[in-house]
Amino acid sequence: MALNAPIGVFDSGLGGISVVQEIRREMPNEHIVYFGDSANAPYGTKTPEEVRRLSFAIVERFINMGVKAIVIACNTATSAAVNDLRATYDLPIISMEPALKVACDRGHGEPQHVIVAATPLTLREKKFTALMNRFSATNTIYRQPCPDLVEIVEHDQLEDHDLVMRTLHGYFDGYDLNAIDSVVLGCTHFVFYRDYFRELLPATTAIIDGNEGTARHLHDLLASAGKLASSDSEGSVTLKNSDTSERMTALAAKRLNS
Repeated sequence: MALNAPIGVFDSGLGGISVVQEIRREMPNEHIVYFGDSANAPYGTKTPEEVRRLSFAIVERFINMGVKAIVIACNTATSAAVNDLRATYDLPIISMEPALKVACDRGHGEPQHVIVAATPLTLREKKFTALMNRFSATNTIYRQPCPDLVEIVEHDQLEDHDLVMRTLHGYFDGYDLNAIDSVVLGCTHFVFYRDYFRELLPATTAIIDGNEGTARHLHDLLASAGKLASSDSEGSVTLKNSDTSERMTALAAKRLNS
């Protein structure tokens, strides 16, 4: 496979573009093809079987394009499909999960109080339960589903400050936020809300996502396999979406350059 073959990245909609931004910073020579399944968003309220079917269809598309690696830039699709995808396809498939370990490790042995904000499906799947069980004996972990945050991004309402803050308060006002050590953004859509979360949360509360770690892991994996793009390659990003409307095309470009 050519070193300059593209990397395929997909998500249920526009959220995974936040991962593309991080991959582009980490590996500026790579060619990235992004597929957002906005026509079928949100994944977080679907059944695991539906998400699995949609994920396989997207991966088949990438295989036909000759990608050298695939990033599932979607915690929900990871929960529902990554094991089956890896068992089916013989190429690197990098997945994401809420960065709960990072949040708990911040305590250096001191118990942490952590809110994991994610989609309903991510939080109720066995994969997250197993992850949570690794840390819940010594830390206090709260699951907070935030489905409307996906919808706000997909409907280009992210700049509506009043709407966003009202939505966040609806999800988080039930907590004593001064007692929370960190909030984990367990959905790639939520990374676009980082400034809003900073406004909502006390200055002492950390805001954690898994995008940087995912990009670094992808780099290390490709480097160890000798599959990094050549240093003289001019990297590129191609945005594709199952919603082919002009509105979605413009919105995807807007999120990439935000």
